Amino acid sequence: MARRIPSAPELHRRAVATYVAAGGEESVQRVITAVQSLTKKLDQWYVRQLADLDVTAGEWAVVTSLAKAGEPLTPSQLADLTNVAPSSMTHRLDKLAERGLVERTPDDANRTRIFVNLTEEGWQLFSLAIRSSDVVESDVLQDLSDEERGELARLLEVVIDRLDDIEA
Repeated sequence: MARRIPSAPELHRRAVATYVAAGGEESVQRVITAVQSLTKKLDQWYVRQLADLDVTAGEWAVVTSLAKAGEPLTPSQLADLTNVAPSSMTHRLDKLAERGLVERTPDDANRTRIFVNLTEEGWQLFSLAIRSSDVVESDVLQDLSDEERGELARLLEVVIDRLDDIEA
């Protein structure tokens, strides 16, 4: 007999019950477990999406860092933002530059420093990925009204504001 795969809500309830049985506070565990489950499921989808775009997670981290910065960054800044060694960043930048997604330009004020910028092709890739993921993300949130989405976003932003106060 084939074993039934538990649904996402069932897995969530089981995990919360386990954490509560171990001494966790139920309302906290419900929120944190839900956020972790959502993140895990979306990450699985994003990995497939990146494979379809022929981009590694590390390369995507560079593309998104440059897109969010809105200005050229140095390889060292990119290494810091993506938590990799500078030598790994050089390899990533080489691959991205070969594909025409980023360009390196010398700093006019300091010829030993290089700036990295997204090319138009890099921005197009970023935009395509965001539009594609927006479809899935919208599906995930489809049962919430615009008002509920706004409230959920506001509440999560309150939690995010506390992250800097917590020492890891």
